[in-house]
Amino acid sequence: MTDVHIIGAGIHPFGRTEGRSGRDQGVFAVREALADAGVAWEDIEYAYGGSSSAGNADIMVNELGLTGVPFINVANGCATGGSALAAARNAVAAGQCDLALAVGFDKHERGAFNPEPSDWGLPGWYGETGMMLTTQFFALKIQRYMQRHGISRETLARVPEKAFRNGEKTPHAWRRSPLDLETILHSPMVNDPLTKYMFCSPAEGGVALVIASEKKARELGAKGVRVASIAVRTRPPGSFEVFAPSIRSEPGGKPTELASQAAFEEAGVGPGEIDIAQLQDTESGAEIMHMAENGFCEDGKQEAWIAEGRTEIGGALPVNTDGGCLACGEPIGASGLRQVYENVQQLRGRAGERQVPGAPRLAYSHVYGAPGLAAVAILER
Repeated sequence: MTDVHIIGAGIHPFGRTEGRSGRDQGVFAVREALADAGVAWEDIEYAYGGSSSAGNADIMVNELGLTGVPFINVANGCATGGSALAAARNAVAAGQCDLALAVGFDKHERGAFNPEPSDWGLPGWYGETGMMLTTQFFALKIQRYMQRHGISRETLARVPEKAFRNGEKTPHAWRRSPLDLETILHSPMVNDPLTKYMFCSPAEGGVALVIASEKKARELGAKGVRVASIAVRTRPPGSFEVFAPSIRSEPGGKPTELASQAAFEEAGVGPGEIDIAQLQDTESGAEIMHMAENGFCEDGKQEAWIAEGRTEIGGALPVNTDGGCLACGEPIGASGLRQVYENVQQLRGRAGERQVPGAPRLAYSHVYGAPGLAAVAILER
C-alpha cells in the first residue's frame, strides 16, 4: 500500500444556481480540481462519483471527454462523497492507478427531503407517523440527549451562530449573513427544540478531488496533503439512527464511534492531536452530539466547550470552519467532499479570512447519514 495524497481540489459554490444543472456544477468542480493539480482529464485513470437527485455521475464524461476512463457511480446517502473518496483512495493505495478522481454533486428541490419508507426497508406506518421527515427525528433525538446530558437551548443556538459567522468568511457558502443568538432562538419553531435557523437546507453544489500516489505527487512536484486514514462504518446493534423504527432503553453502539475509532487507529493519532474538525451538522444538535461521538469530548462537556469558544476558528479545536451544512446547505452527493475540500484548503494555508492560525497539521472530517452510516477521513499536512 502506497501513501496517497490529495493534490487538487475544486468546488462549485453551494446554494442555488438557476440555469445550471447539478451535473454541470460537478463538471465545474472537476475542472477546478484538475487545474489545481496541474493535470488534464486525460491523465485520470479511475473516477468515482455520485449524487442523490441530479443523475448518474459518469454521464459527466460527455462534457469532460470520452477517454474510456473507468467511472464508477457511488450511492451511499449522505456518505456518498466520503465513499467516493474512500474508493478513489483505495484504488491508488492498492496500486491500480496513480491518479484518481472523487466527485460529488447534487441539485435538490426546495423544501424538506421526502424519502419513501419502502426505499429504506420500513413499513408504511413509519411514514404515516411523520418519522420519515428527518426534522422530526432529529428533534426527538436531541431532546433525549439534552435531557440526559444537560445541554441548554442556548447552546443549541450558539452552533448556528458560529456557523453563519464562519459562512460570512467563506466564498463557497450559501448563508453568508451573521445572525445573533436571540434571532436564532426566537425564529419559528420547526420541531421542538429546533428552530428554523438550527437546520440546514437541501441545496446545490459540487466538489471534486484529485488523488495521487506518492510517486505521482513527487513526479508532478505537487504540494498536496496526505490521506492518513479513511473509515466507513454502518450501524451496530442497538444504535438509534435516522429511520430507526425503535429504540432500546439502554443505548447501543454508534456508527460514528466505530468509524472514528477505526480512522484514529489507522492514522496512528488520537483526538487530542487533531487541529481542525469538520463534523456533520445537518442541524445544530448533530454537531453537539458528534463532538462526543467522534471522541473529542465527553457527553455533556459540549456545553462548556461551546460557551468557552473552543470550537471557534481561533479556539482549541475549530469545528466547521466554513460554516458546515448549516451555512453551506446540504447537496447530498457533494456535502461530505465539501468537508474534505475545506480541510485541504486549511492545511495548505489557503482558507483566507477563515484560516485556522498556527499552521494546522492534522484535519478531521466526519459525515453521517441514513440509515446509520458514518465516514471519517483524517488528512495530514
